[in-house]
Amino acid sequence: MKIFTAQQIRDCDQYTIKNEPVPSILLMERAAEACVNWISENCNHHRNFAIFCGNGNNGGDGFALARMLYQKGFDIDVFTHSKAKFSPDAQENFKQIREISGITVRELKEAMSYRFDSRTVIIDALFGTGLSRILEGESKDLVEFLNQKKNIKISIDLPSGLMADGIPGNENAAVFMADYTLSFQFWKKTFLHPETGTFAGKVHILDIGLSQDYINDTETEDFVTDEEVIKSIFKVRSEFSHKGTYGKATVAGGSYGKIGAAVLSARAALRTGVGLTFVLAPKCGYEILQTSDPEAMFTEGGENYIEHFEIDETSVCGIGPGLGTHKKTAEGLLKFLKSYSKPLILDADALNIIAENHSVSSLIPQRSIITPHPKEFERLFGKTENSFERTALARNKAQELKIYIVLKDHHTQVITPEGKVFYNITGNSGLAKGGSGDILTGIITSLLAQQYSEEEAALLGVWFHGKAAELASEKHSRESMLPTDVIAEFGNVFAELNAKLQKVL
Repeated sequence: MKIFTAQQIRDCDQYTIKNEPVPSILLMERAAEACVNWISENCNHHRNFAIFCGNGNNGGDGFALARMLYQKGFDIDVFTHSKAKFSPDAQENFKQIREISGITVRELKEAMSYRFDSRTVIIDALFGTGLSRILEGESKDLVEFLNQKKNIKISIDLPSGLMADGIPGNENAAVFMADYTLSFQFWKKTFLHPETGTFAGKVHILDIGLSQDYINDTETEDFVTDEEVIKSIFKVRSEFSHKGTYGKATVAGGSYGKIGAAVLSARAALRTGVGLTFVLAPKCGYEILQTSDPEAMFTEGGENYIEHFEIDETSVCGIGPGLGTHKKTAEGLLKFLKSYSKPLILDADALNIIAENHSVSSLIPQRSIITPHPKEFERLFGKTENSFERTALARNKAQELKIYIVLKDHHTQVITPEGKVFYNITGNSGLAKGGSGDILTGIITSLLAQQYSEEEAALLGVWFHGKAAELASEKHSRESMLPTDVIAEFGNVFAELNAKLQKVL
């Protein structure tokens, strides 16, 4: 799915109005109806709705929503500036609710004395994507007051005070804190970064029939890795195949006390379908690895840490899990990189070694995939003020070095050498545990060995990792799930993908 800027979204609205054609008031009606359908299905234990409406089209959505919810039997209170100058479509919808005696219309300032009982849902339709300034005065006071309420809160299209394309003007800006955001047609970039996404709660994208021609023809460099993208990448396993069909993967990692990282990475590679898996590790990990992952073959790289990197040229290599940063390991890795030109995967301590030797960034083979978390990224490329700047810097570095950067975060980003950014929307906070990144390295290494392109391996690998984590959390909870629980769900993720892609009579 493409991610558009606020201006592109407005242009899409206008293109749809002109070329469908559809009157703007009916497009607003479609948006409100989509919200009503979601609310009716998900809020059926609640009867009261306090709907806060601004004077623009976001407020118009709120007025239309109020009318439709009332017609479905809910109790509705609308809060607005009744004397304000409304946009034409908002004015029309405001007029309609004024004519319904069962809907109570109140001034916004009356919210301070309104009784919010436990079954009241607060709906925010104050400011939409057109907002270009931080909230001040009464608007700021109202949002801060509503944020103190324990009621369920739903934002329509965008939490008020949030900017669709980035962060508010200052870190203390007032932003409505939604539990759910019902967004129209597209993900907004602001939902996908930690500084701003926290305000949106759980995001649901509602299709309101905006022009597919506009969407197809309009260029962007930002995307969401959704299920449609994954279905276009995933390859159903051929019945007429053998282990050689699915390539060789080598996981280089482990050191004394950190052999578990190599075990997890190797197991993830095995469970992701590679034909042959090798583990380059120190001798101290031999018994552990052969016992834990008997399907993998062991190659000794040193005594207590890897000193020399001897990789089969026909194998795809993932380096870093539990590697350590011993002087001999660093020397061996740098020597290896000077003579190796194929794309590989670099993670964890491999990146930390490179970060300590900044001049060797150019030694990373072109089209390689690096998988830093924010701190590792900072060590490699420098400090940034926020995640938006970090992504911009990653885009520049991916283009400069002609590599893929998997920038790990709640919504991990895959950044391509062409400067495209793909945001992942699978996964959960249960992955915030040591070992999760080691699994991801094994997955991507395995997929690359199976003849997926670098871009495909990164996109599918990150999505797959997150999807398995979602299944693991259902069984074990986010708090209790372990990286091994995530690996245990790989088969179920593959089963789901195969079921969606297999041709059946």
